[in-house]
Amino acid sequence: MAQEISDKTIAYPSLTAVPSGEKIPQSPDPLAHYRWDDPKATDGLEIYTLSPVSVVVDEPASATIHADSSLTITAPCNIRFDFGQVNAAWFEFDSPGFEGEVEMSISEFNEPAVFNAGSQHPKKTATPVRHGQTFRLELNKELYEGVRFGWIHIRSLNKPMEIRSPRLVCQIKPTNYNGSFETNDTLLTRIWYTGAYTVKLNLLKDHFGAILMERSDRHSWTGDAHASQAASMVAFGNFDFVKENIRYTSEQYNGIASYSLYWILSLIDYYNYTGDNALMEEMLENACAKLNSAYEQYDTNAALSFYGWDERLGAGFETPNIPETYHAYHMLCIRSWTEFAASMRQMGKHEIAEKYQHYADEKIAALRAAQNWWQPFGLHASADAVNALFIKENEGRLIWQNAFADRMQRLSYSPFNQYFILQAMSHMQRHGEAITTVDDCWGGQIRYGGTTFFEVFRPSWNDISKPNDAPINNQCGYTSLTHPWSAGVTKWLTEEVLGVKPLSPGFETFVVKPFLSSRITRVKGDVPTPHGSISFAIDAETGSIRLYIPGGTTGNLAIPKAGRIIKSIRLNNGSNLRYDAEDDQFVYYYNLSPGNYKGRVSYTGKWEDGPKEKLQYAETKIEEDTSTRGDWKTKYGSRGHLFFNYHDAAVNDSITPPFVTGIELNKAFHTNWAVNVDDPRALKVNDKGNLGAIYTNDPHACMQTMTIDVKTAGEFSANLSLYFVDFDHKDRRSAIEVFDLHTKELLMPVYMVRDYAEGKYVTFPIDRAVRIRINQVRGVNAVCSALFFD
Repeated sequence: MAQEISDKTIAYPSLTAVPSGEKIPQSPDPLAHYRWDDPKATDGLEIYTLSPVSVVVDEPASATIHADSSLTITAPCNIRFDFGQVNAAWFEFDSPGFEGEVEMSISEFNEPAVFNAGSQHPKKTATPVRHGQTFRLELNKELYEGVRFGWIHIRSLNKPMEIRSPRLVCQIKPTNYNGSFETNDTLLTRIWYTGAYTVKLNLLKDHFGAILMERSDRHSWTGDAHASQAASMVAFGNFDFVKENIRYTSEQYNGIASYSLYWILSLIDYYNYTGDNALMEEMLENACAKLNSAYEQYDTNAALSFYGWDERLGAGFETPNIPETYHAYHMLCIRSWTEFAASMRQMGKHEIAEKYQHYADEKIAALRAAQNWWQPFGLHASADAVNALFIKENEGRLIWQNAFADRMQRLSYSPFNQYFILQAMSHMQRHGEAITTVDDCWGGQIRYGGTTFFEVFRPSWNDISKPNDAPINNQCGYTSLTHPWSAGVTKWLTEEVLGVKPLSPGFETFVVKPFLSSRITRVKGDVPTPHGSISFAIDAETGSIRLYIPGGTTGNLAIPKAGRIIKSIRLNNGSNLRYDAEDDQFVYYYNLSPGNYKGRVSYTGKWEDGPKEKLQYAETKIEEDTSTRGDWKTKYGSRGHLFFNYHDAAVNDSITPPFVTGIELNKAFHTNWAVNVDDPRALKVNDKGNLGAIYTNDPHACMQTMTIDVKTAGEFSANLSLYFVDFDHKDRRSAIEVFDLHTKELLMPVYMVRDYAEGKYVTFPIDRAVRIRINQVRGVNAVCSALFFD
């Protein structure tokens, strides 16, 4: 039974927003077409309710589903409601006269969620609180979570019951879409709006926060806010809210050195978009202190603690202070000094500008003292170097081949870090390859079923899971499917595909330089500025061009050739205008004054073909064996083995082949399950068998994964087999990732190990030292009992 705390049915106030115009078909936001009258940063959160888009009952004979999603229940059952997209919400329903036992659940994915210890309610299933006829799932003091799916579990029933108005009660910050984006490639349009919606859900009352399933980190992180604010400005133009969040985070360090510099980049971003000199003056002392601190610790190898969740960046907090992290941080320092110096020059503060430009120039000169200074850099450090804008043309070509040319390896596990990789690719004029990367990373999340963007993602998840399945948990803990730091792609699409970005603070001057290709032949959108919105559209198939330049601004327009030949071009604002310049890629119009421009361009020839790149791995051959079980000697271990926690002094638990120089475990906990038993799953050495395991330490934060480092010497080729047993039948589901131990590049697609209660071997070839990461997906934890070499 639910605990009743009041006898009144709850009524909710109506939104002050009203629908305006048609719905946006590519937006997951149910309120994308709603508009508030002059929303402000000081506005409180508003509430609205959502009904489910689908209802599924696990025992169909127990329930009748009515047209309005209400149900009549006659026997115990479980009912799942899909509300269509993730929402900032709580879950409730009405039922008059209910007699029985009921529980409720919520999740971002299609199974009831469980999250880490430390949250107010780690298991997202509980007995609801009863408010009169309303049954509400109350899992934390703020009520809301990131919710797409809800469940009602009827455990027992004394008489038939009615479930009425199953609903999410959603909260939202009043925010209008003053920006827009659309291309003929509907996936890219969907990506833009999904990023915008991810940010909108995370606009809290007075700061950018997180609605992610509660993981004890519901506060504003200065680094996360950089990408969130960037997307927010192009999608909503809510500059006053961004301003307040810059203030809010100005004294927050989060214990992460790079996050202080992302705060600097956020301040510069805001200044470039608004021209707000007053905030720059207000934050000047704070910003200089952060930049000075970066200079002081640049050469000290100070602890950096975190740079990203990607394995190549130390897997978050797991293995910090590695060379790639230092290289990336150094490049971020140079970028921050350089961009801040440029802002100071624009404000007329030349002495300050000279100081920070000197910092940057000094470190650049020290870098170039070494031949091929960029060669030790991996993907992330290379991206940060390119974004610092000191790379010479010949260096850029070599850096591309060294770090970016492989389509799969230029994907970061972290969509936050992927944003900076995209920026670097556009600086290197590799927009075609960047669009492929956008598709792989953010398009892959949408194909997974995402209606918001995730904290981490790999494209191969789509090969091993169905849409909306429980995601893989990893070194960042339980995976968030609604993470605003992953929305930087929205700003990138506005600036690099629509092509609109400021040239001077506040868009007093700006450029429109769209990207077209055989894939993208049409793009249009609006970009909010303090002077009003810039509107632009180009359709290379019909030839039409439209541009609106708001008062108080001056625009430059570059019309792309995209590999074709422009036969003729007309642009007018009352009279036909002649273009000012031309090169192999664009035709340019400079210093266009405010007003409406219409034109037409006529193309001939073929489109510039997009890059033909394969998403390929070093190894894809993975085999399963469910029949051998404990009789491993018949098939496995011909060259060596390692039993985890076998606990038999008479047996050599570890026999390694000559090419293996060591095996190291990280974050693995130990247990022994069985000694001297007849269980067919136990690993047999004589007539009887033993079985132990290593396991992940769920549900503790960031303990949802463990690694096995297999160190080797010399050339060799072998098969490596892992033996998994869900010995105590805890419905475990686990995932395997295999990396090159030295480069940390992913060697294989992620592999899912399901249904291993009766024992399962997973075998794959290796020819080098490897790191094997075993991740918890579902069940109490992930386990592994042995590895074998053949």
